[in-house]
Amino acid sequence: MCVLVPVSFLAYRMGNFKLGLVLVSYFVHILGIGAFRFHNSHHTERIEGSAGDVLEDDPTGRLKVFVYELPSKYNKKILQKDQRCLNHMFAAEIYMHRFLLSSPVRTLNPEEADWFYTPVYTTCDLTANGLPLPFKSPRMMRSAIQLIASNWPYWNRTEGADHFFIVPHDFGACFHYQEERAIERGVLPLLQRATLVQTFGQRNHVCLKDGSITIPPYAPPQKMQSHLIPPETPRSIFVYFRGLFYDVGNDPEGGYYARGARAAVWENFKDNPLFDISTEHPTTYYEDMQRGIFCLCPLGWAPWSPRLVEAVIFGCIPVIIADDIVLPFADAIPWEDIGVFVAEKDVAMLDTILTSIRPEEILRKQRLLANPSMKQAMLFPQPAQHGDAFHQILNGLARKLPHDTTSVYLNPGEKVLNWTAGPLGDLKPW
Repeated sequence: MCVLVPVSFLAYRMGNFKLGLVLVSYFVHILGIGAFRFHNSHHTERIEGSAGDVLEDDPTGRLKVFVYELPSKYNKKILQKDQRCLNHMFAAEIYMHRFLLSSPVRTLNPEEADWFYTPVYTTCDLTANGLPLPFKSPRMMRSAIQLIASNWPYWNRTEGADHFFIVPHDFGACFHYQEERAIERGVLPLLQRATLVQTFGQRNHVCLKDGSITIPPYAPPQKMQSHLIPPETPRSIFVYFRGLFYDVGNDPEGGYYARGARAAVWENFKDNPLFDISTEHPTTYYEDMQRGIFCLCPLGWAPWSPRLVEAVIFGCIPVIIADDIVLPFADAIPWEDIGVFVAEKDVAMLDTILTSIRPEEILRKQRLLANPSMKQAMLFPQPAQHGDAFHQILNGLARKLPHDTTSVYLNPGEKVLNWTAGPLGDLKPW
């Protein structure tokens, strides 16, 4: 039975579309992909080894966090101006602030704090179509740091080495949505010693500092919950994707957006019956993902997107097409076991790669994806729940303790950071 998909693919490659479609239909519906029980089952598999232990860690009692009280212009007033910030993929900065205010790890005594948190909503300046404008963000962040450095002694004793910031922009604290410009900018100089908690992660990239904590983008838990379908529903879609293949507005000549990987998906597989791919975003998007065996998670302007979260939540095996990506909570989530990694240069062979995966391996990935703790770690629920993304962030911070006193704390009067470094536009008052 495990050769049925390759046979249908072979028929397709030979030009016999009708035979290919018949065999695909036979595999999916007559066998229901049910011969291998490729559905939304309740069968789970515990994550083996240290990853499973880390995923289930409880950070309570292992660290204390002091939350700076900033003027509301840095957070609450910005949100009042545009409530859309609560629902976009960058909203982790808002929900992490809310979580910490009532978290048992919060301390009101800064003298006993292990970590200091500055609540700045740098992604809540949105265009008419809901995209964040990062251009004011560096000035806003600099202003907030100047404020805490002037009003509290804790920044100056470490120049931020015991502080963490949530920076969920496309390229984190490089504060630009285009990679070339982000690389030119680099990480905001004043954040060079701080720990950055960010959605962007790519190895050997100037926008990912050593010691950063990579997190999932925000995806609305209640909305996804409301679209769950019966677990016995067959997974009748082999490969699923909805999204842009080209960004004509920002990349009119093509080839720069997604480094050409999305364009290659479309050009190679738009007529392949195994691939359900389109630019249309139907109202049944979440339901369709739950009917998919594989869900494509290609890079866009940045390596990450909410599809990664959605695929895990809906049990659709993520096919990760983003070279050198650093995935969320990689020390807790066994991405190699639950996903499929395809190099950007190999996109044209996606069909061969996916149809060659043995059904037993698909089943194992699905069982791991069905593990509730795996799904919980990808979400920022309201209210917070044990093991969720909030707790995974705290776990990451706790694992950095105790601070190395020789590298974290400065001598009295010692300065390391250059407050006048960076583009001239960043130095203007906010």
